[in-house]
Amino acid sequence: MSSIASGLRRARAADSVAFALQGFFFAVVLTELPQQQDEFGLSDGLIAGSIVVVSLLAGGGSVLAEQLAVRWSSRATLRLGLVLISGTGAGIAFAPTTPALLAALCCYGVALGMVDASTNMQAVFIQHGYGTFILASFYAAWSAGSITGALFVAGAESLDVPLRETLLAAAILVLIAGAALGPWLLGTDAAEASTTEQPPRDALPEVALRAYLAFGIAMALVFGIDLAVGSFSALYLESDVLGATAATAALGLAAYQGSSLLARLTGDRWVRRFGPRRVVRAAAAIGVAGLALVVAAPVPGVAIAGFLIAGFGLPVIAPLCFGEAGRLAAGPALDSLIARLNLFNYAGTLIGGGLVGALAAGAGHRIAFVVPMLFAAALFGLATTFHTRPQTGVETIGGGGHVSLDK
Repeated sequence: MSSIASGLRRARAADSVAFALQGFFFAVVLTELPQQQDEFGLSDGLIAGSIVVVSLLAGGGSVLAEQLAVRWSSRATLRLGLVLISGTGAGIAFAPTTPALLAALCCYGVALGMVDASTNMQAVFIQHGYGTFILASFYAAWSAGSITGALFVAGAESLDVPLRETLLAAAILVLIAGAALGPWLLGTDAAEASTTEQPPRDALPEVALRAYLAFGIAMALVFGIDLAVGSFSALYLESDVLGATAATAALGLAAYQGSSLLARLTGDRWVRRFGPRRVVRAAAAIGVAGLALVVAAPVPGVAIAGFLIAGFGLPVIAPLCFGEAGRLAAGPALDSLIARLNLFNYAGTLIGGGLVGALAAGAGHRIAFVVPMLFAAALFGLATTFHTRPQTGVETIGGGGHVSLDK
């Protein structure tokens, strides 16, 4: 009993660090894009196209993660993914030409998808061991890592650290931390191995398939909203409609990310107390209210307040989708399900980004933010797919003993 509980706590800490490393390096890559643009003379169109291609290849990385996890384990896949993130990061740092840089970014996209899928696989298995909802805390670690990555680049820029050295230092940090946490992750004896009877990988019952698709659509909507806020909040605030300064415009995303971190830090507690369905409905309603304020904002301060409010709700829904989907399978089949569900993440960023970008170009940024507001409203309707009861109790892990729920 105690050894199982201790192993789960170590695995939870290790996977949290993996989530944080992923968010950290992703933020470093994105926030260094302006410097890469200056270094290589990249056009805005080429950068935008590269981001789309990286997202598509990350989807391919998620598919690859499924195959590797089923053959080996999610632990092995995650460890390999972190090594590849570090290696491709070094490739980005030392790229001598534009084609080499774009090739390194494409390879990074594959590694990103592998880590994205395998961290979620591990998180769902760990949650099964705890027998209660804990997934939001992993996403809080991602948010904290993302904020740390942005601050890391800001500090490097203020100290005039060259672009290459900044990226290389971040890549080395990922490599060292990834190697240290690897042994603590759940192995096949506690994760993929399962005595629980499970449906065939490609033959989920009709009811389970409908639920899976609903969770996937919810994932796509959430990440579509995230991309809209991340990519267009500053542009909206700086537009002729609101006329904010560049410094003020940056506060929109900062407000959203800050409230997202707080929401994810407390999200587990709300799910355990009120149940997934109520939390999704409340989160979606908060998101609609915040984004409605963004759309109607007469001045920058009101729009920033709207982004802040939206962040208190919407970011909790993605971990809930993974947690609920985790009820539909066990063992290696769960690896496959999580990897495939993760594909909706990239579908949402592509579709949401395309819709918002097209509207922003044609009708203006204020009208464009109606799209994420409607996405949030649709999430309210999808809440019926989620369970009503709070997630409490105990659950077996790897066909072995039970784990107590004391923290």
